Amino acid sequence: MINTVNTNPGTTPTERDILFLEQAYQEALAGYNEGGVPVGAVMVKDGKIVARGRNKRIQEDDAVMHGETDCLRAAGLRNDYGEIDLYTTLSPCMMCTGAILHFGIKRVVVGEDTNFPGNIVFLREHGVEVILVDDPECKKLMSKFIAERADIWFEDIAGNETV
Repeated sequence: MINTVNTNPGTTPTERDILFLEQAYQEALAGYNEGGVPVGAVMVKDGKIVARGRNKRIQEDDAVMHGETDCLRAAGLRNDYGEIDLYTTLSPCMMCTGAILHFGIKRVVVGEDTNFPGNIVFLREHGVEVILVDDPECKKLMSKFIAERADIWFEDIAGNETV
């Protein structure tokens, strides 16, 4: 169960945010159970999930199949990205940050940035509203994976802990 522990000042997740982040967490958990990196994402428009994704780098031997990019692929071609909220269990890497900015997604809800700081500040500097939930379950799952499979984790983030 997703729980709000701590958020950045002025950015409080709604109950609906917590429910959709739980769906992203379920994607992350499914990825972990498949032997992959546990990062999940969902895209939501008007209160409905329009796409789901999870990191499938290991499962599909695809270097760019992160949770957010898998979710974008699942959404297909759209002209309404500016009306979509993206929920992701982990702070986005620079590749996924670039995709968020490229497609004009204006709001991102992040489960945690403790295991990987990602690019929350960069997204905010480029006009994206970012809600950081700081969820203990998201942190616990990613910490567990990093402890078990550090080799895969550091390959996934190009060997750089602060990318």
